[in-house]
Amino acid sequence: MKRRNFGRDRGLSLRMLATSGLLGLLYVGFALILFYALNIGLAPMLVIVVGLAAVQYWTSDKLALAASGAKIVSAEQAPELHAMVERLCAMADLPKPRIAVVDTDVPNAFATGRNPKHAVIAVTTGLWRRLEPQEIEGVLAHELSHVANRDVLIMTVASFFAMLAAIITRFGLYFGMFGGFGGGNRNSNSNNQGGLPIWLIVVVAAMVTYAISFILIRTISRYREYAADRGSALITGAPEHLMSALQKIASGITTIPQRDLREVAGMNAFFIVSTNWRSQVGELFMDHPPMEKRLAALAAIAREMGRPVS
Repeated sequence: MKRRNFGRDRGLSLRMLATSGLLGLLYVGFALILFYALNIGLAPMLVIVVGLAAVQYWTSDKLALAASGAKIVSAEQAPELHAMVERLCAMADLPKPRIAVVDTDVPNAFATGRNPKHAVIAVTTGLWRRLEPQEIEGVLAHELSHVANRDVLIMTVASFFAMLAAIITRFGLYFGMFGGFGGGNRNSNSNNQGGLPIWLIVVVAAMVTYAISFILIRTISRYREYAADRGSALITGAPEHLMSALQKIASGITTIPQRDLREVAGMNAFFIVSTNWRSQVGELFMDHPPMEKRLAALAAIAREMGRPVS
């Protein structure tokens, strides 16, 4: 029986769309300030932005795999894992993604790729050892929901433009302080006689952009986790399995040495459970919803489906 609804909750979708729109407006505003302050032509800027965005778009899966140390595995190398993914893809009517394994004791999983045809699902050896088969299926269904909802691409694009803004700001600050773009020339028309220095305008704009984008990107990240949890429940028909998996992953992370956690910390935004979930303070600054809220949402779905909730 195919389950084509991947957990697209209308309220969540609208909130994600609104947040993405605000983030887009923020970046447009920042770009306009840079065009004015640094006197960079629109055409060169577009060439740079589009070129970098294209590289990020086409290589997002390769970058994620390299950053995590994940290795693509064949059906011969991981037959049980491949069989699980094939079964879930048939239920969700999705093309089978490539499958990767990360050799670390940290229990976790993530999805990457620009679209369902170029997706990769990765699990750690620590997750495979700790979870029961039905719990692993719940985790895999969660990651497949990310792929189906294409929110991996949303996060990649959102993070890319935040990174790009930081890079442009560094160049602007450097050239401004050392006389580039009119920053060190008091006779320059772009210095607005008696006004603020160009480099200071750029730095202030960058600080505001970074602060707001930091919050908006994490808001989008939390929304996408709720949607993927819901998608897993609907694909498997057993939300209690994902609930059990999340609890085991979270408790398992607390037993891992900090050195090992730091090695994979760069993937926290993409992991099913952040490796620093216990130390995060304030939901506004979290990239994942609080564990108790995720479990409560899944419990509500389970009750709607008539499933047992412990």
